[in-house]
Amino acid sequence: MRTNLDFSPLFRSSIGFDRMLNALEAASRAETIDTWPPYDIAKTGENDYRIVMAVAGLSQDELAITQEQNMLIVAGQKANSDDVEYLHRGIAGRSFQRRFELADHVKVVGAGLVNGLLTIDLKREIPEEMKPRQIEIRTGQGMPKAETKQIEAKKQAA
Repeated sequence: MRTNLDFSPLFRSSIGFDRMLNALEAASRAETIDTWPPYDIAKTGENDYRIVMAVAGLSQDELAITQEQNMLIVAGQKANSDDVEYLHRGIAGRSFQRRFELADHVKVVGAGLVNGLLTIDLKREIPEEMKPRQIEIRTGQGMPKAETKQIEAKKQAA
């Protein structure tokens, strides 16, 4: 049983959440879930994340990692070796493209390939102007006095 959610009431009453609502709509429309290659997503710190993807049989030259705005794309293309005749082929050697939607201010800080595991480290770096800041509260003595300005009217001759 599949339930389609209607987000249109939220679009009418919210401002600035359109990216999140679009992502929810896209997730609800996803019909097939590709499970290859398998991967893990782990939170390794308050603002640190790690994606570990099993890409056995692929070399560094056959993998590509691209970040476009808030989308991380990991692609793999196995080089064809037509000179081998397989009697049984159980190791997946197909091409893939895996997409990860990233939140605002999440950046890829590094990637590595060790023992068939591709590790991608990510970090959320919130700009200084968006971080919470403490506002100093001054006492009544140090407060500047608000000046009242007189609006001068032009005098008209009668």
